[in-house]
Amino acid sequence: MAAAWIHPSAVVDPSARLGEDVWVGPHCVVGAEVEIGAGCRLEAHVVVYGPTSLGPGNLVSPMAVLGGPPQHRDYRGEPTRLVIGAGNQIREGVTIHRGTVQGGGLTRVGDGNLFMAYAHVGHDCQVGDRTVFVNGATLAGHVLVEDGATIGAFSGVHQFCRVGREAFIGGYSVVTQDALPWVLTVGNRAQAHGINAVGMRRGGYEEAVIRALRRCYRIVFRSGLGLAEGLQRAEEELGEVAEVRYFLEFIRSSRRGVCR
Repeated sequence: MAAAWIHPSAVVDPSARLGEDVWVGPHCVVGAEVEIGAGCRLEAHVVVYGPTSLGPGNLVSPMAVLGGPPQHRDYRGEPTRLVIGAGNQIREGVTIHRGTVQGGGLTRVGDGNLFMAYAHVGHDCQVGDRTVFVNGATLAGHVLVEDGATIGAFSGVHQFCRVGREAFIGGYSVVTQDALPWVLTVGNRAQAHGINAVGMRRGGYEEAVIRALRRCYRIVFRSGLGLAEGLQRAEEELGEVAEVRYFLEFIRSSRRGVCR
């Protein structure tokens, strides 16, 4: 393994820790209390503020800013953190901010995510693995995005909302309530448009699971039953399917309500 390579025009704080095979390109700035894992590549004009850590194998494209102070009027310079996992693609102009003391002090991003150009992750957000943020997708503070979700181009997610597992949010949507797992959620204000069967098939789900989730969705939202009664009936009829149980629990645990 080779030592880190730093372009002569880059500025790297002496306290920063760079792993093996890290590549720091022209005019990058790496601040104090930054840790960059092995094999990361900062292409050019990238800024990383600390305290921030990046796991191994991340690609960060020009003009991205990681670990910037939160856009929060009560922030007073407290030492909050950003933690990014491994194998993420962070494209041009992406911004991911540190947390706030009020929100737990930590913004976290998992592994294998794709952030397309100009996506933004606000303070105290928690992003899982294998998500896709299309160009200009934006999270306000305190948003939870679960594994495999896709947030479409120029869509915004309101603070304290959740985006469920493998949810698909269409482009130019405004999400002000929780976006259901495996569901197509589209519009301003965003509404649910049924189970994303095409996406589930591409993800390798069995047809029996897709049918069960479709049936569950219809019982809860299209049967004319009240929400509590619909949830109960779906559980009685389909509760042996793990994905259905998760879907129902996601709804029951919602604090903001779900996009219907």
